[in-house]
Amino acid sequence: MSKVTVVGAGNVGATCANVLAVKKVASEVVLIDIKEGVAEGKAMDIMQTAQLLGFDTVVKGVTNDYSQTAGSDVVVITSGLPRKPGMTREELIGVNAGIVKSVAQQILTYSPNAILVVVSNPMDTMAYLALKSLGLSRNRVIGMGGALDSSRFKYFLSQKLGCNANEVEGFVIGGHGDTTMIPMTRFATYKGMPVNLTAEELEEVAKATMVGGATLTGLLGTSAWMAPGAAAAVVVDSVINDQKKMIPCSAYLEGEYGYNDITIGVPCIIGKNGIEKIVEIELNDAEKALFAASEEAVAKTTGILKEINAL
Repeated sequence: MSKVTVVGAGNVGATCANVLAVKKVASEVVLIDIKEGVAEGKAMDIMQTAQLLGFDTVVKGVTNDYSQTAGSDVVVITSGLPRKPGMTREELIGVNAGIVKSVAQQILTYSPNAILVVVSNPMDTMAYLALKSLGLSRNRVIGMGGALDSSRFKYFLSQKLGCNANEVEGFVIGGHGDTTMIPMTRFATYKGMPVNLTAEELEEVAKATMVGGATLTGLLGTSAWMAPGAAAAVVVDSVINDQKKMIPCSAYLEGEYGYNDITIGVPCIIGKNGIEKIVEIELNDAEKALFAASEEAVAKTTGILKEINAL
């Protein structure tokens, strides 16, 4: 028996809960939200597909009752506000920091051993906040961003190659942002072989990946939710079923890649204990420079937490 809680029944949270149910990742999924009836309604909607899709996972929706989340093995935190017109980045971080910290504290009251998967933005900063404010060991807090960015990278690679996306491998490291992520084009493969693309074509793929979220926002008029929700579910699956998959995630570094006291995207082995290993890849000089710039940008954003006394 395994139990997963998804905090926030918005588009991303509901999609994550739906994927967890359809893929039969957990025995029970609790969807929780502060808005009366939303989680209950979305959970009911998901459950009404059970006989159509053939899953036995029980999805339950609750309004702000964290006692219902007790005994969760993994908790996905999607709650937080999007940036509104006229809102500074500091204000957004301040509001979301308060939400994420409050949610995490309530979760741990009822599920003291849970692994946390952070989706809320700015994701690297919110993962750092959860880790530091709660005093958790670093293996227990996983930032989802790299899983999503890598999926988008593989999509754009497959589009450029005209092939099946499931036969392409590629990953993204660095911060979860348009200017901070680093698609690792040097390691991209198709059926185990280096991709047959020119340097210019690979650069086009990398650029498309980096603005992948912004592109969808432009098309949809809001942030994407299908891939983000599915990416979070994939991370949860690797924890619940101890899959030991290598998934790029935002992890707290303690000397890896030459950095300390920063939560940033790197390849991780994800298993029942959360982040079980950080995989250190030999970066070339150009990649080191990009990672240094990404780390500096993420550190600057994360530094706002101390400026606003969130830690």
